[in-house]
Amino acid sequence: MADIPITNIPPDRAAVASQWQLIWWAFRRHRLAMVALVVTVLMYIVAVIPGFFAINDPYLQNARATFHPPQKLHLIDTENGLSFGPHYYPMKLTRDPETLAAIYKEDTTKRVDVQFFGRGYEYSVFGLFRTNIHLIASPDKTTPLLLFGADRLGRDVFSRTVQGSQISLSIGLVGVFFSLILGIVLGGISGYYGGRIDFFLQRVIDFVLSLPTIPIWLAMAAALPQDWPATLQYMMITIILSLTGWAQLARVVRGRFLSLRTEEFVAAARLDGVRERRIIFRHMLPSFASHIIASITLAVPAMILAETSLSFLGLGLQPPTISWGVLLREAQNIRSIATAPWLFMPGCAVVVAVMALNLLGDGLRDAADPYNK
Repeated sequence: MADIPITNIPPDRAAVASQWQLIWWAFRRHRLAMVALVVTVLMYIVAVIPGFFAINDPYLQNARATFHPPQKLHLIDTENGLSFGPHYYPMKLTRDPETLAAIYKEDTTKRVDVQFFGRGYEYSVFGLFRTNIHLIASPDKTTPLLLFGADRLGRDVFSRTVQGSQISLSIGLVGVFFSLILGIVLGGISGYYGGRIDFFLQRVIDFVLSLPTIPIWLAMAAALPQDWPATLQYMMITIILSLTGWAQLARVVRGRFLSLRTEEFVAAARLDGVRERRIIFRHMLPSFASHIIASITLAVPAMILAETSLSFLGLGLQPPTISWGVLLREAQNIRSIATAPWLFMPGCAVVVAVMALNLLGDGLRDAADPYNK
């Protein structure tokens, strides 16, 4: 990007553009970052209202659908005369006469049409009201549509993956928010005042950075009582991740404050009688807010992976709470790998989310770099 103009914007317009406009113009040229932005926005839209995008009740057990394989959604029906429209065929269970292994085949004589914006199970929207409208709904409750198959209790893996996105994606944002507060406050104090305060805070940061992250996560998460409600577990896991994730951001903020406190606009503000708190929050922080945003975007995937790892090991969130890490615990044994490989679909969701957020963070970092324009 260094040898290519940011955009085709006329020079007179670029000369008066704000910092955020310049960053946006540079960001738009990063194609992978734009794709990642679209994917990230779509995933967080799903996480905001997961019940709308889920097809079946994620908590409903069905003994007849144990380890049911994924089903296909068809658009053209050639089995019952040529017709168009989204539909699926219920799967018929048979047994191999020699091995007695379960064999599922589509029963093309029974077509089930899929309804868009149809009615299904009831769910809560933001805790304000309840509705039963879904993006995709199946009118046949006896043979539900299982896009990602079912687990050992016959629960819909697709709907559980969609529902799990709410916790797995939000825990990254909430955790980074707490880390942001600690990092900006402690890093800003350290870099702005210097001296003994800087020395003391830097030793604290060095101590936090020297701690082995995974054992600390495991020890703190294992100390949580197992009988706590899901919401309290969620908040405590978020705090645990935040307490070990703020130090790196504080080091970056401290370095920026050290370089900015001798700048002319800071000296002018001091001579003008501006209070220190206003200098920090109205003059210094906005000057590198774009770098903080890029750092936050790159920190969210680490939080998501940390929660997934803790829940996968059984030390994070516990059932019946649904998160991607909790769902991946179903795929911990050899039988699951051999019998139902579709139980790894929540892991695919983790990969997509982490890749999208990393690419988005890379794009923001490149766009915010003043030497890359």
